[in-house]
Amino acid sequence: MGTTPILVLGATGSAGRRVAAHLRTLGVPVRPASRHGATRFDWHDRDTWEPALRGAGRMFLMAPDGIPVDPDFTGLAADLGVGRIVLLSSRAIETMGDQRLIEAEDTVKKCGAAWTVLRVDWFDQNFDEGPFRGAVLAGELAVPVGDRRQGFVDLDDVGAVAARVLTEDGHTDRTYELTGPQALSFAEACTVIEDVTGRPMTFHGGKDAYRAAQAAAGRPEESVERELASYAALRALGDTEPLDTVPRLTGHRARTFREYVTDAAAGPDWPRP
Repeated sequence: MGTTPILVLGATGSAGRRVAAHLRTLGVPVRPASRHGATRFDWHDRDTWEPALRGAGRMFLMAPDGIPVDPDFTGLAADLGVGRIVLLSSRAIETMGDQRLIEAEDTVKKCGAAWTVLRVDWFDQNFDEGPFRGAVLAGELAVPVGDRRQGFVDLDDVGAVAARVLTEDGHTDRTYELTGPQALSFAEACTVIEDVTGRPMTFHGGKDAYRAAQAAAGRPEESVERELASYAALRALGDTEPLDTVPRLTGHRARTFREYVTDAAAGPDWPRP
């Protein structure tokens, strides 16, 4: 790819910064873009789109939660010579009725550039950098999926896969599903956190506890009920089957949840109880 940079959107976020770091490790020119970085990019400011895209050869694409991927943006990317787009998506989006990501995948596939979609399971980092951090600090987590096991995957592994897919041939027009090396229930994940950190953790997997937690956070009842319907569909799928996508594409084993927790416990986001 020579000196042509790879554009990484959301480059200051949990996923984007890891993708950028892995690309740099591979010796690839990176153009990190964010709302406040040297390369500005804002989904709500179309004036930032073309400067971010112009001259880039490939792109890692993710949109923050709640923001759709605009077909005008992906069409502009293809017109400006972005030859490959790697989209970060999620597993089971049809089952959960995630119309935003369903449409994002369709938009990328139709834009005219070569594409690869990464469908990932729950991020490990949800527990220290993301939406579950507050619950970990409070010692109580409610997610209405019962005892169904999930394929928690480490974002460092996601970043490594994305970097490979962006820089290697053979991944065009492919969808990859990414999980960690083992499936754990949320209760089991909370037990690991408790074992490693000494921080007490209680998990609630039912609807009533989730409703109560969301009401306490001031969430609208209508939104919570929609989420409960999506979670019920996910629960009906049963346990996640761990996949070998990470080692197959990167050449190294995927990190376990316990390894993630051990590293997170040494970091700044979980003060000692």
